[in-house]
Amino acid sequence: MDGAELWRGLDRAARHALPATSIALAVIVLAIPGLLPAQPEFRAGFVVASVYFWSLYRPAALPAPIVALLGVLLDLLGASPLGLWAALLLLEQAAILAVRRTLVRQSFLLVWLVFAAAVVAITAAEYVARGILDLTILPPAPIISQAIIAILIYPILALALIRAHRGAAAPEQA
Repeated sequence: MDGAELWRGLDRAARHALPATSIALAVIVLAIPGLLPAQPEFRAGFVVASVYFWSLYRPAALPAPIVALLGVLLDLLGASPLGLWAALLLLEQAAILAVRRTLVRQSFLLVWLVFAAAVVAITAAEYVARGILDLTILPPAPIISQAIIAILIYPILALALIRAHRGAAAPEQA
């Protein structure tokens, strides 16, 4: 293997790792206390939006085992029951992959509306699961703000991720 092949291989690996690595780093940074108001809700919304985007536009860049690990990381840093976010993110990914061929050809507005519906389903499932696991009725305000934050940040996040999808994270053109 010559130097050029080595660099091409490293470049290919870096492009493939960008989605998962960037999500993981953002989750870690967003676990630092005091950075943002509603930080836990923002952290979860960021991950849900990122998994949605990459599952829709570049599913090979974010395979299910990586999504599960990102969910576990979110659980560990967010004090969630271990495995809850892994399950929720895997369900989100499976649902998006099931409608991917149709959804990827749609307008941004429709993609965003489907994302909003997915967020409502995910946050409702999280609320119910946490209530069952804690054997209590939880206050709905945090889960509602989490859903609202996720829905509102998706367009901004999607703009940045579209640039990454077309630029640094784009598959090598041969």
